[in-house]
Amino acid sequence: EWENITAIAAGSSHLVGLRADGTVIAAGDNGMGQCSVGGWTDIVAVSAGRFHTVGMRSDGTVVVTGSDGYGQCDVE
Repeated sequence: EWENITAIAAGSSHLVGLRADGTVIAAGDNGMGQCSVGGWTDIVAVSAGRFHTVGMRSDGTVVVTGSDGYGQCDVE
């Protein structure tokens, strides 16, 4: 599954990989849902925080998963 990776990001205890086809893979601690990226598509950039993961789609929209304890997932 960790093939054709074009970018990676690391949080405090998880790793995120952006595949060439715009999908995302994650591994590590998912206690706050920070690895719940299985349905993400059309992603062109990824970033990871302590307990959250961020993706940006090709149209500029942002998707986030994980802990929202400080509003870091409030992107709508």
